[in-house]
Amino acid sequence: MSAGLVTAALEVEDGNPGHVLQATLDALRAGRRAALAVVLETEGSTYTRAGTLVLFTDEGHLGWLSGGCLEPEIERRAMQAVDQGALDWMEIDTRDDDAMFSANAVGCRGLQRIVLIPTAALEDMGAVLATWLSGNGTLTLNLQAEGQLVWRCEDLEAAGLLRSLPLEWNDARTRWQLHWRTAPSVVVLGAGPEATPLLPLLRGLGWRVQVIEPRARWRDRLPVGASCEQQTSATAAAWSTPLPDAVLVMHHNFELDREALEQLADVSVPFIGLLGPGRRRDDLFKVLPPDACASLSPRLRSPVGLALGGRGPEAIALSIAAQLQAWRHAAPGLS
Repeated sequence: MSAGLVTAALEVEDGNPGHVLQATLDALRAGRRAALAVVLETEGSTYTRAGTLVLFTDEGHLGWLSGGCLEPEIERRAMQAVDQGALDWMEIDTRDDDAMFSANAVGCRGLQRIVLIPTAALEDMGAVLATWLSGNGTLTLNLQAEGQLVWRCEDLEAAGLLRSLPLEWNDARTRWQLHWRTAPSVVVLGAGPEATPLLPLLRGLGWRVQVIEPRARWRDRLPVGASCEQQTSATAAAWSTPLPDAVLVMHHNFELDREALEQLADVSVPFIGLLGPGRRRDDLFKVLPPDACASLSPRLRSPVGLALGGRGPEAIALSIAAQLQAWRHAAPGLS
């Protein structure tokens, strides 16, 4: 839920824009008709917040602006914007009682202001999105009601002047700027039973995930499409610049975990999660150098995961994903 009309440049921290932007890039490369909906402002109780992205194509949409009740009309307007090659602007206001009991019956009392952008309107937009999706820099959108539009990431820029339909609202504000920071990254050391349910959970939450597993029998158990690297040393390729935001040590192998922790002691990864009970951490600390233990202790979550209850790989994967998400958003007492 969101509250308060956004009036400054927005740093977009939550949500998962990556899958929508990847689909946008795919649509651009394939030459498909598509429009990107961007939430510019919200007020009151809304399903989205400013910075939410939804892609509309002839095949439907990816992402959500409501619980499903508003998408058909937004989709119609989005494809109309594609046909017109113009920016379109929508205001969805459900704050009064009539909206509460209207045909759509959204149920939220809030306001969303949305721009619909034909994706093919800017020739270099694909290169900008590809740069952000590779984990480089912040994606910025500068937009003016008169039709000026600039996407920027690192040194790449896609800019143009589009035909712009009239705003659906009366407001002095006619310029917006939004920033989507690089998605957080996590390296998973070990492809044991918990990795299979954990990887899609993390990717669905917007994390960039790398798996490193030296044992072929575990790599082969991962779901189809899961990227997994083999390394002679459990962590040899994990510490290239930039460092990941988090590392999960979950080999189910004492020696591999010891090797990983010893290497992690020398790098400034802020979140290190160790799978297994507290006794395992204590045993590992007995064989690690004292300076390694001192370096690891402030950053180590052991046992990793929130105490949500339940047993087995799925419950453990959920607890780990929940703790990472809480840490990402600095949720009090949960990280």
